[in-house]
Amino acid sequence: MAENVIPTKGNLISLKRSLAQAKLGFELLDRKRNVLMREMMKLIDESAKLQQDIGDTFSSAYKALQAANVTLGIDQIMIGTEPAENGLSLSSRSVMGVELPTTALARHPLKPLYSFGNTNAALDHAYLCFDRVKQLTARLASIDNSVYRLAVAIKKTQRRANMLENVNIPKFEENIRFISGVLEEREREEFTRLKVIKRTKGKN
Repeated sequence: MAENVIPTKGNLISLKRSLAQAKLGFELLDRKRNVLMREMMKLIDESAKLQQDIGDTFSSAYKALQAANVTLGIDQIMIGTEPAENGLSLSSRSVMGVELPTTALARHPLKPLYSFGNTNAALDHAYLCFDRVKQLTARLASIDNSVYRLAVAIKKTQRRANMLENVNIPKFEENIRFISGVLEEREREEFTRLKVIKRTKGKN
């Protein structure tokens, strides 16, 4: 049902302009939603690959660590084998107005803190694997955060698009039909009135 709008040509023009803007807004929101969805799906695929890579690296690291335990003893491998923490770098990029974080551990030449004289290749391999896990985990954290932000943005965009599609646009269209109908009826009445006046003058 049309709102209580005054059926004038000025209101009709204004409503047509608002309808055009609402349709354009819906089209832009729909494009934004599609871009965000594609970006989120790409990141979800990347997250799955990273999780698989982390799992495989962990498995390889623990096997190497187990071999080092057997050959060197746990007391020996506990001395200076923790990978050094070199800091975290944070940056961001924008996708359709959504800020997506990028996290990475600072990359420096990897220098084990233990002596090579009393260790073996198994311990070296475990050390490298655990350092790689740290790098991958930092990357995974930024991806998961980005996926969450994209999901929130997609939900908001969808809600706005639905409001335009299901509420605003139908309301404008209904009001336009109402005003157009009233104005057309007035024109017919005016045309009929002019014909009557002309006929009356003709008889006189």
